[in-house]
Amino acid sequence: MNVTVIGSASAASSEERALRDLYLEHGPALYTYVLRMLGGDTHRTEDVIQETLLRCWNKRNLVDDEGMAVRPWMFRVARNLVIDAHRTRMARPLEIGGATWLSELGAEVDDIERMLSSIVVQEALRALTPAHRDVIRATFLEDRTTQEAAEALGIPQGTVKSRVYYALRSLRLALREHGVVADGDGSPRQPAGAADRTAA
Repeated sequence: MNVTVIGSASAASSEERALRDLYLEHGPALYTYVLRMLGGDTHRTEDVIQETLLRCWNKRNLVDDEGMAVRPWMFRVARNLVIDAHRTRMARPLEIGGATWLSELGAEVDDIERMLSSIVVQEALRALTPAHRDVIRATFLEDRTTQEAAEALGIPQGTVKSRVYYALRSLRLALREHGVVADGDGSPRQPAGAADRTAA
């Protein structure tokens, strides 16, 4: 199958060669002009250039002759295409990018989830005794091992371990009262890395 692209070097007709020459002569300047009008949007710029050349092709306005200067005409056509596209976009509802809305929605949901989780956890922590709250803060929130927590709190390491165990049980009950779903067996589920800290 033989395919000849309009304006290519192998174009058969004189009109096709003229369109190629027209693009080579005026295309770069026209591209810069349209790109500036469209604020750097290369995809829309290419569409406008293509439509301008198509109109040149349809009008058979492919060469400068005495009665018509092609370059100013092309710039005027391109300018009108940009203006028409802008008016059309202003007349219809705002377009939303393909995946943008989904990622923005996901980020918004994540932010809300984090905020709500933070509020629920803070309320559940308030239900603990001060000793349990201190040991949870020292191990989980400040990311310390039980040995480091024991040194910071000034209590034996075994006491830290037992307080962590009972604090987590109490925290689980408090979270259940706040509507957080518990494990099926009712045992406290420790956050990731908790086993390492309590085993130390």
